[in-house]
Amino acid sequence: MGKIAFVFPGQGSQAVGMGKSLAEEHAAIKELLHQADERLGYSLTDIMFNGPEEKLTLTSNAQPALLAHSMAVLKRFEEEGIVPDFTAGHSLGEYSALAAAGAITYENAVWAVHERGNLMEAAVPAGEGAMAAVLGMDRAELEAAVAEVAANGHVVAAANFNCPGQIVISGAKEGVEQASALLKEKGAKRVIPLNVSGPFHSPLMEPAAEKLRTVLEKANIQSSRVPVIANVDAQPVTEAEAIKENLVKQLYSPVLWEDSVQALLDAGVDTFVEIGSGTVLSGLIKKVNRRVRTIAVSDEESIVKAAAALKEETQ
Repeated sequence: MGKIAFVFPGQGSQAVGMGKSLAEEHAAIKELLHQADERLGYSLTDIMFNGPEEKLTLTSNAQPALLAHSMAVLKRFEEEGIVPDFTAGHSLGEYSALAAAGAITYENAVWAVHERGNLMEAAVPAGEGAMAAVLGMDRAELEAAVAEVAANGHVVAAANFNCPGQIVISGAKEGVEQASALLKEKGAKRVIPLNVSGPFHSPLMEPAAEKLRTVLEKANIQSSRVPVIANVDAQPVTEAEAIKENLVKQLYSPVLWEDSVQALLDAGVDTFVEIGSGTVLSGLIKKVNRRVRTIAVSDEESIVKAAAALKEETQ
């Protein structure tokens, strides 16, 4: 039997209604989700269950909503006795991965990502930053082209290495526009502007990163029970100080998701369980390695089905 990794989605996977059916079916999960409301001082669950979508999509709501939903699904899934050998998460999802690995309490994680969302929204005035997905472009070629634009004084950087042929760039509006044009010229199949509220994982987030350090000090991060693969270097981490440093850097550094998946494959993981909203990560993982098994769990039905399949194999 190979190893299991629990992976957690990032911003963009949120959907109105997330967590609602689980909360209705399980008193303990309803209670867990309401702890987020208490910690934040407003009804996050109301926005999760009922929307409106515009409100749920705000970074400062989307981040705690995704984390709370992932933790609710995890709580229910763990009741089935499935435990991971590793955890990992995409950007915001790294906080869910750390909470799942015992490095941060659920309430502190909800609070920290809400604060993180506020800091990210405040870092760059609306309309000044941008992000774009670049499809069908070699990684080294993309990095060279982006560096060329950046050298001309326009802030732009690679923000997410999601899977082969899918890389996101981020930075000042002008920088992203110039890089997009250059990348198309150099053979990118498509460049798609993303509907985001800021230039995440770019050097423009550095002022927010220093403020995030203060938040993380208060969030009482501990060493983790199982290794968590960090976004910034795709290496396993368990030690509290290193976890904190990684999270500060993560705000302005690229998310090395493709490398993280590869690191897990190299460590013997053959089953990835995506915990929470959507199936974005399952799709990216398949593009890194088609043969690996991915399972997405988000509600009672998918949890029961996944647990039954996984238990059958361990018997």
